Amino acid sequence: MENTSIEKPFVVGVDIGGTNTVFGIVDARGNIISSAAIKTKCCETIEEYVDKLCDNLLPLIIAQGGVDKIKGIGIGAPNGNYYKGTIEFAPNLPWKGIIPLAALIEDKLSIPTVLTNDANAAAVGEMTYGVARGMKDFIMITLGTGVGSGIVINGQMVYGHDGFAGELGHVIVRRDNGRICGCGRKGCLEAYCSATGLARTAREVLASSTEPSLLRDLDVENITSKDVYDAAVQGDVIAKDIFEKTGTLLGEALADAIAFSSPEAIVLFGGLAKSGKYIIEPIQKAIDANILKIFKGKTRLLVSELKDSDAAVLGASALAWELKDME
Repeated sequence: MENTSIEKPFVVGVDIGGTNTVFGIVDARGNIISSAAIKTKCCETIEEYVDKLCDNLLPLIIAQGGVDKIKGIGIGAPNGNYYKGTIEFAPNLPWKGIIPLAALIEDKLSIPTVLTNDANAAAVGEMTYGVARGMKDFIMITLGTGVGSGIVINGQMVYGHDGFAGELGHVIVRRDNGRICGCGRKGCLEAYCSATGLARTAREVLASSTEPSLLRDLDVENITSKDVYDAAVQGDVIAKDIFEKTGTLLGEALADAIAFSSPEAIVLFGGLAKSGKYIIEPIQKAIDANILKIFKGKTRLLVSELKDSDAAVLGASALAWELKDME
């Protein structure tokens, strides 16, 4: 195995998000040697998307000595099935049904390919290189286009019997008159606490009040979570209230998650997690107000140390190193 790793010193990590697909070449020490990105919704068909992804990835591979230097490709994707290498019925992706993505990429590049849920990949990356180093029990929450989760118990990623365990973003948090979620159900956490959910809350709050806000100077229909953050930093009361509502709901849901697995930490990852005190303080307050007494003060709330998509790319790439045990 040692000779193999010398001959094939690199792996590829691919993170497929609802907006962007980021990929990179990673060495055995976890350094991302080079990376690039394409728009996830760049193409109408999955075949066209795979062609574009491979066309953009291949130059990075060639720059490191070619396909023969790559041990494997690891992919993190929404609704990714680790056991089958498929993406199945992902609500935030343009391709419907069951997509055999690992096989399609393996056929195109002749490199062994493995796939898992994007939040699981981020959790592996955090456990290997980030704030969860050395932890055996933690929950990763990804706050992006959707809300994802990766649950680690006793040092093992929880996949469940079918490969799909760990969908805390689709726990129902509003039973009555809940928002329609991308998954088709009503009241899911994702519909409220993702970046898109927060923007939706912003539109609702602005429509139901006449209070002055910097957000009213923007095109309301196209407000983003970043716009709300920028306004909050400038002291905007409405923007702060939007974060308060979002963080409170998320904190209530996390109090329930803590009751399930008693994690050492909950690690927040993604653009929304970078909103600092505006999101962290209401989350912590809601956890403290709703948690069972036996768990009080035991679970730390942390923000990922890994910048941008590094956690997911590194986590996905870590899956590829494991392929040497499968050959």
